[in-house]
Amino acid sequence: MNINYKDFERLAVGGDGYFIVGQNGVNQILLSQDKKVEFIFFDSHTLAFVRSALGYPAFYPVLPVKIEKPVKAVLMDLDGTSVRSEDFWIWIIEQVTAKLLNNSAFQLEESDLPFVSGHSVSEHLEYCTKKYCPDKALEEARKYYMEITRREMKNILEGRGKENAFVPVEGLKDFLYALKDRNIKIGLVTSGLYEKAWPEIVAAFRTLKMGDPAEFYDAIVSAGFPLQKGAPGTLGELQAKPHPWLYAETAKVGLGIDFSDRNSVVGMEDSGAGVCSVRLAGFSCLGMAGGNIKQSGLESLCSDFCDNFDEMLEIID
Repeated sequence: MNINYKDFERLAVGGDGYFIVGQNGVNQILLSQDKKVEFIFFDSHTLAFVRSALGYPAFYPVLPVKIEKPVKAVLMDLDGTSVRSEDFWIWIIEQVTAKLLNNSAFQLEESDLPFVSGHSVSEHLEYCTKKYCPDKALEEARKYYMEITRREMKNILEGRGKENAFVPVEGLKDFLYALKDRNIKIGLVTSGLYEKAWPEIVAAFRTLKMGDPAEFYDAIVSAGFPLQKGAPGTLGELQAKPHPWLYAETAKVGLGIDFSDRNSVVGMEDSGAGVCSVRLAGFSCLGMAGGNIKQSGLESLCSDFCDNFDEMLEIID
């Protein structure tokens, strides 16, 4: 695993105390700058320990990756990579925190940004409640989040919501059609709940005049539906990025690509959590500028780091 060591914090003990540098073959333990993932190095392999603000961490092997051509599938993140929406969702988190504080003037700090984007909603809210209103429960924050989100999404679909909430990333349309021309399967992968993600991509496709996204993409996988009182939910919070399952499910179940062909699959991400998710699923990742990959210290986990879709297409070709 080739990484830039200066982008990580060195730890003596990692994995909730399971691993200690110098014992049982552990050479070193490195922590990402966003403090979400530890990398535990041995002579022959590397493990990733994904921390959890909700109390359910997990270990995963970090497999070597390469891009084998022809590329069979491209797995694309939604927020930030396909659609510029991070500012909107950070604004929603800000509105929830303001509601919890009963302070309409509340604003997040610059230092909060790596912790309120790229991860699960519950982890974003857990971070804000612990920092700004520790007397409030996560369940109350989630209640306000769903209320505010549903109101804002309804407004947007009716054409009267927050201006420029969902803007297609420049070059998205040409890039998607270029993949189609090459017979490369396309999967859309998001940690967002379905009721958040679907209006985003529908709005983007309307802007681009590309029709029904459900007909265009070969597979779309989201975090599903929220667990709420009186209604069943799907697994969407504990398995979100940086865990590998959304990308693994899109490739294997959604696109039918066997794990043995994983090097012919390329993921595209703009967040540090997303990069980890792609890599832990066993795929190469192309990083997209504009997100928090550099701030998270995880640029070196990307096979390449690109400023636009034209650069990505050159790599895929």
